[in-house]
Amino acid sequence: MHIIAHRRKGASPGFTLIEVLVAVAVLGIIATTFLTSLTTTYKSVIVADEQTKAESLVRSEMEYVKDSEYWTFGFSYRIPDTPDNPPPWDPTRTSLDSKYEGYSVQAAGTPIDPTSGDALPPDQDESIQRIHIEVYRQDNLLLSADTYKVSR
Repeated sequence: MHIIAHRRKGASPGFTLIEVLVAVAVLGIIATTFLTSLTTTYKSVIVADEQTKAESLVRSEMEYVKDSEYWTFGFSYRIPDTPDNPPPWDPTRTSLDSKYEGYSVQAAGTPIDPTSGDALPPDQDESIQRIHIEVYRQDNLLLSADTYKVSR
C-alpha cells in the first residue's frame, strides 16, 4: 500500500495557523524571560549601589569620629536629620556630601568598661567608648557597624 500525498490545486506551500501560533508563543516566552532577567539585573545594580554608598558612609563616619577629639561622657548625633544636634566637637557639621543625598548617618559613642565591655553611665567614662554608626536611606536602615575609640 502506497500513500501518495496530493497538494490541493492552488494551495501554496507555507505555514499553517497552528505553526504560526506556536512560533509566536515561543517568542513570547523567550521575550518574557529576557525582560524579567533585565528587570532583576537592574534591581540588583540599584541595591549594590545603595550598599556601596552605605559602606562608604560607615567607613568615612568611623574615620571622622576616630580622628576627632575624644568627647568625654559619650555623644549622639544624626546628620542631616537633626541640624540642631551636630557632633559636639564640630557644631558646623550639619550635612553630608551632596553625592549622599537621601542618606543619613547616626553615630553614638557610649563609654564602656575596658575589662568587661559593658556600657557605663555617662559620668563614669574610663577613656574607651564603643562607637556605633548607622546609615539610613529614606528612614530605612541599610547598614550598621561598631568600632572603639580610646582617649590618648
